[in-house]
Amino acid sequence: MDEQTIETYSANAGRFAAEWRDQPPPADMYALLQRYFTPGGTTADIGCGAGRDVAWLNEHGFPAVGYDAAEGLLAQARADFPSLIFERAELPALDGIASNVYDNVLCETVVMHLPPDQVTQACARLFDMLKPKGTLYLSWRVAASGSSRDAAGRLYAAFDAAKAREGLRDAEYLLDAESVNESSGKRVHRLIVRRR
Repeated sequence: MDEQTIETYSANAGRFAAEWRDQPPPADMYALLQRYFTPGGTTADIGCGAGRDVAWLNEHGFPAVGYDAAEGLLAQARADFPSLIFERAELPALDGIASNVYDNVLCETVVMHLPPDQVTQACARLFDMLKPKGTLYLSWRVAASGSSRDAAGRLYAAFDAAKAREGLRDAEYLLDAESVNESSGKRVHRLIVRRR
């Protein structure tokens, strides 16, 4: 992950958590998760932030663990959702997470915080976490022009979707499309794939 982005999220965790709470819920994403994820299946949220989606997953029959690289966000998630599990893990390697252990993996608008040359490796590692027949939901914010940083210092990398697909070579594609995220109002690319 981009270190400046991690530091920004950690140092401003409370502000980001409040911002995400104040956004409309991502009903479009939740509908896709209910359609494609295995009900009752073990679930990981990679880049879980302050835990909003981990809470939703657990409430809707997808027993989930949240992982994030920013210690400040993990502390916020643990404070807001003390009954849920949150652990530290950083893309692209995700050290400490075994292979072939999850039925469902969610990675919502995280990989654009990676340097572009790490995107393929990160996608392959996310796919590696899945059990056979497991499902990965992956999305990223589509950069309007080149890679840039926002006012807070977060990296928003520009990369072709082919970089993500390269890491998902043996996947069965269930969805591959761009749309406007109902929660953030930003344009995102979504891939939903299943391990054969």
